[in-house]
Amino acid sequence: MKVLDNTLRASLAHIINCIVCLGIKVITGDDEMKKALITGITGQDGSYLAELLLDKGYKVYGLKRRSATPNLENINHLMNEIEIISGDLLDLPSLVNAIKISDPDEIYNLGAQSFVTSSWAQSIYTGQATGIGVTNMLEAIMLTKPETRFYQASSSEMFGKVLEIPQKETTPFYPRSPYAVAKVYGHWITVNYRESYNIYACSGILFNHESPRRGIEFVTRKVTDAVAKIKLGLQKELRLGNLDAKRDWGYAGDYVKAMWLMLQQDKPDDYVIATGKTHSVKELVETAFEYVGLDWQKYVVQDPTLMRPAEVDLLLGTPQKAQEKLGWKPQVSFEQLIHMMIDSDLKKLNLKI
Repeated sequence: MKVLDNTLRASLAHIINCIVCLGIKVITGDDEMKKALITGITGQDGSYLAELLLDKGYKVYGLKRRSATPNLENINHLMNEIEIISGDLLDLPSLVNAIKISDPDEIYNLGAQSFVTSSWAQSIYTGQATGIGVTNMLEAIMLTKPETRFYQASSSEMFGKVLEIPQKETTPFYPRSPYAVAKVYGHWITVNYRESYNIYACSGILFNHESPRRGIEFVTRKVTDAVAKIKLGLQKELRLGNLDAKRDWGYAGDYVKAMWLMLQQDKPDDYVIATGKTHSVKELVETAFEYVGLDWQKYVVQDPTLMRPAEVDLLLGTPQKAQEKLGWKPQVSFEQLIHMMIDSDLKKLNLKI
């Protein structure tokens, strides 16, 4: 029997050597698949990030709040590849449980009340979900798995009434909405836990980033959806607020790559992620209508009721630090982004007609 055991061991060793010679990776207990937990996985950024991590061989878990009508549109195509865990950023025990289940190497906190306009009507909830929710997740990490690497989704809205152009990592914050104020809290509590407890925690200060998966309430998607409907004769006008507001718009698919890169560095840090170019809402409208061969001035109505109580006039970021330290650069231009979104909206609407 002993001779047989030795023969089997020798045969197994020979097979492994052959596999190694052929360049085939052997998965062992010491070479396990990396695991990631994403809050806000059903949103635009969460879905693109899940795709990216799956492509890189991660086991992906998503934290999702229970709702009467689950919104899984962005991740329906991924449901067989990811695992959903029930939880809420306002419920610390559920976060502890989620970390115990997923045992993550990385946590990406993308969950929030993320619509600026709604933050005035839901200021307390926005403060809790977008601000205090970050503390809850950091506490859950400290209680459960302190070695986990943490990414916090900060926002260019924190710069608000900008004190410097362009905005960079050291530019002072001047938030102009309850959403932005909550994001400032989430940003600084992340820095505080990093410096106080020596945990690996990063914040990505992401400027506006869009895609066909963007919620209809956001101005870019509101415009592209309306342009598609007007082109197909399903809508007669587009009502907008401040046409002069300027934003630094990029593609969400590019921006999630920066999130991942931040957690692969030797030391945690904070980074501005932006294109370095700014466009007005008027330019957005012109680009969108021109793409379908229509004159925007015949369809756009400026509506004073859609103005914000406190407007953010100009956001323009510099991605220099991200380019130098992460090797990150945006790949999709402003025009390509708008065309991509209109094509997607036209396709969706044509399927319904």
